[in-house]
Amino acid sequence: MVRPRPLPVDPLAEAKRQWVAHGWTDAADGMTVVTSVMRAQQLLLARVDAALKPFALSFARYEVLRLLAFSRTGRLPLSSVVARLQVHATTVTSTAERLVRDGLVVREPHPHDGRAAMLALTAEGRDLVERATAALNADVFADPGLSHDDAAELVAIVARMRRDAGDFIDPRPLPEPL
Repeated sequence: MVRPRPLPVDPLAEAKRQWVAHGWTDAADGMTVVTSVMRAQQLLLARVDAALKPFALSFARYEVLRLLAFSRTGRLPLSSVVARLQVHATTVTSTAERLVRDGLVVREPHPHDGRAAMLALTAEGRDLVERATAALNADVFADPGLSHDDAAELVAIVARMRRDAGDFIDPRPLPEPL
């Protein structure tokens, strides 16, 4: 991957300067936070996409496979996948349909609810997600581009933001296993 040459000035610092110069001082810090996080997301997603490309997986498809692989039986109700990934049901349904089409997941009837569906990982899906996880761990997660202390601080800050936005209630020190 060819990296672009760094800019001589941080464009987000310049944007903040412009915000202040235009009289939007009260919103300047917030604009800088939002655009900084969005740019960081772009940078991280580019690394994730590059690591997953050899496996023909998007991050959304990877997340569903990884979630199923983490479960005790390799299967979860579709509603549990929606809740745990915190995305809209139609997004998970669309992603699951592609995974089914590719033979990585099968859709099964729910054992207790005739209206609900279960997603179950196939052997091919399990093999693929394990190989993709090894690549993500080596190429992205082992070195996200921050020191250990900065990474911990960033995660804590974002967790407070997510909690305050209603993403979750303060969890136990470690979540319960799937």
